[in-house]
Order: sequence, then C-alpha cells, then structure tokens
Amino acid sequence: MLINFIEQLINGLRTGSIYALIAIGYTMVYGIAKMINFAHGDIIMVGAYALYFSISVLGLPVPVALVITVIVCAVLGVVIEKVAYKPLRIAPPLAVLITAIGMSFFLQSASLLIFGSTPIPFQSVIPNVNISVGPVVISSITVVTLIVTAIAMILLTLFVNKTKMGSAMRAVSEDKGAAELMGINVNSTISLTFAIGSALAAVAGVLYICQYQSMKPTLGALPGIKAFVAAVLGGIGSIPGAMLGGILLGLIESVSKAYISTELADAIVFGVLIVVLLFRPSGLLGKKKIVKV
Repeated sequence: MLINFIEQLINGLRTGSIYALIAIGYTMVYGIAKMINFAHGDIIMVGAYALYFSISVLGLPVPVALVITVIVCAVLGVVIEKVAYKPLRIAPPLAVLITAIGMSFFLQSASLLIFGSTPIPFQSVIPNVNISVGPVVISSITVVTLIVTAIAMILLTLFVNKTKMGSAMRAVSEDKGAAELMGINVNSTISLTFAIGSALAAVAGVLYICQYQSMKPTLGALPGIKAFVAAVLGGIGSIPGAMLGGILLGLIESVSKAYISTELADAIVFGVLIVVLLFRPSGLLGKKKIVKV
C-alpha cells in the first residue's frame, strides 16, 4: 500500500513537472504582456510534430532534432506575438482573448490539414527502462522528466534574477512605461518572453509524447488547459507559483486517479482550484492587488 502510494506520488511529480513547464509560459506572458495566450497549449502540439518530422521524415539524429524542435517553437512563439498580439497592445482585453483563441484554432487546423486527424504513433526518444529503488519501481522516462524539469527551472530562475535581460523582464512586468523611460526595449523584452515560454512548451511537448507515445492535432488542448489551471492555482504572473501549481496539480490528479476515480480526477482538480481561489483569489503565491484610492 505504501509502496503504491509512493509510486503514485512519483507519477504525479512527473505529470506535474510537464504542467509546470507549460504553466511557466502562461504566467510569464501574463506577467509581462497582461494577456492569456490560449494558443500556448498548441505550441506543445507543434513541438511534438516538429520532433516527429525531424526524426521520422528528415532522419536527423535525436540531439539535433531536439534542438530544432526547441528553435521551431521559440520562433513560432515570437511570430505569433508579432503577428497576432503586438497590434492589439492597446486593444480591449476581449479582443486579445478572441485573437488568442482564434490562433489556437488556426494552429490545430493547420496541423490537421498537414498531418491528418489519425493519431500518429511515436516511439519515445528516451529508452523506457524500469529502475528499482528498493521496492519502488521508477521508469527512466519519469527520471528524465524530473531531471530536465529541475534543470530548466533552475536555469530560468537564474536567468530572470541574475541577468540583464531578466532584470528588463521584471521591470517591464512592473511598469511598461517606466521601463521604456529607463531605456529598456519593451518590444524585444516581450518577444523574448514569448520565445522562452514557447521553448519550455517545446520541452514539455517532447516529454509529453515520450510518455504517451502518440500525437494528434488536439494533443496540446487538455495539457494546455490544465497548465493554465496550474498557473492560476499558483498565482498567475508568478514563476514560482506556476512551478508550485503544476506540481500540486500533477500530484492531486495522480492520487485522485489511483484512489478515488479516473473519471472524477479532472473534476477534483478543478474543484481544488475553486476552493483555493475562494480563500486566496490571487493564487497560492500570487501578489495581492493594491487598490489605490
């Protein structure tokens, strides 16, 4: 019983790590551009297809294919920002929201036209080997997922807190006007944010298809929604909050599926979100809004 519970927690950490990587993209874009990029979940799908195309069609080595996947998604994120969102910087929030949803449908429809609706099987680029730690059995995909996520989060935290561009991102997040007066290129900073968020989504997409080994045009829809929930749960706009929200979401989902009901797992996840927001509307680590009178 205890061993099974520990294994479920490890599975939850694996799934939660993927949600956290995606949620960071949501929360970074919201923190700087004050908008929800609902096309972000579909970047995962693009990353999955980019990896598949690079390996199966172009025949590239796995390390090269992984680099190309990250670059493709980062460039796509910047293009989406320049084409769809930059012209709407001063537009009403509803216009931006509709554009984001439209961009999501556009990416799904484009992949449907190119690859078709039939799910494509994909052999994991991570060798699936079971590793025994005492009585607990952990898959190699889980280990790699946890290690990659930890490295990505450490590098991102160092980048945001220790570099000049990271300082620029934090300044733009606080006040765009003041940042511009200080000589910070706001447009470049926002584009960089989209690139980093999309690159992390690419990494999440690779880890996701290594785990589920199948892809289709709607692949990123559900993980994207759950990652958005994770970002809100942790506190939208807070990078540590996105990390915490993703991990908690994965743990709750895994334990719910194992001990309560597979069908009710998603409902329980959203129920937890509602309860948290009732008591902490800004999320677990979100900043409370100060109303100036």
